[in-house]
Amino acid sequence: MRQAGRYLPEYREVRATVDTFLDLCFTPEKAIEVTLQPLRRFDLDAAILFSDILVVPHALGQKVWFESGEGPRLEELTDDLLDRMQPHLVVEKLAKVVETVTGIRGQLAEEKTLIGFCGAPWTVATYMIGGRGSADQAAARLYALKKPERFARLIDVLVDASIAYLVAQLKAGADVVQVFESWAANLDERSFETHVIGPMRRIVEGVRREVPDAPVIGFPRGAPGMIGRYARETGVSMIGVDYGTPVGFANSVLPEEIGVQGNLDPLRIVAGGAQMFDEAERIIDGWRGRPHVFNLGHGIVPDTPVEHVAGLVRFVKTGQRGS
Repeated sequence: MRQAGRYLPEYREVRATVDTFLDLCFTPEKAIEVTLQPLRRFDLDAAILFSDILVVPHALGQKVWFESGEGPRLEELTDDLLDRMQPHLVVEKLAKVVETVTGIRGQLAEEKTLIGFCGAPWTVATYMIGGRGSADQAAARLYALKKPERFARLIDVLVDASIAYLVAQLKAGADVVQVFESWAANLDERSFETHVIGPMRRIVEGVRREVPDAPVIGFPRGAPGMIGRYARETGVSMIGVDYGTPVGFANSVLPEEIGVQGNLDPLRIVAGGAQMFDEAERIIDGWRGRPHVFNLGHGIVPDTPVEHVAGLVRFVKTGQRGS
């Protein structure tokens, strides 16, 4: 998942050399280094760009900062700020991130995949409206209900910005792009249709107008009841499945041709031992018969023991248990 190497001591050493998290995202040589660190330790098949979903609102002109131990903060989204946003300038504003993609591809072994990413419009909008992450995204949900025209304007901006940003990543060397819908869990069916499926379909179509047949992974976290429709109606190549979604259920509702990515609970790697291997084996067996990228069902956590990651990777590759 997109946390890249944040559980590694060598990542923390690089992080200590910059003042802010965004400084790390916007310094290509350092972002390249932390992207590649996990692949130096483990026999991983892919690298994922080190960045953050909130670089997009930053590029749109909304002030973003990170409070130590508390996560991201964003300035108030006023009508004036929203009206001044220019999505066509996002790639120019994120030129350092695009430079990072090119640099990673230049140092990455040819057989390794490079994954680019962005946040999905609904998820990014929840931060832009609420000013921070929240448990229920109530501020964004109310904004969408009370100010539907303003909300539609925001989604349009984010769709256009996301298309431009993902296309730039693909043209810079990314092999596949992933769109993280991290806050899909608290939407009712109608809102999921309008806030998640519709915008994601527009993103997939927009990216493929510029990069035909571009592989796109969608990750609608926390919405298992809607993943069948999401997969069918958005046009994604593969769907990320969170760890709360039963494998059997997902197999029953997903189209046969859709690949899956997932879906080990990250805390199982923290705990390690036999239960980690048992669950990994169950997941691998459960997805047999369709394309499957073994991955976590959400982001790896900072206190994950490095030796547990090594053991898991070895098991997935070889079937060999043990630390």
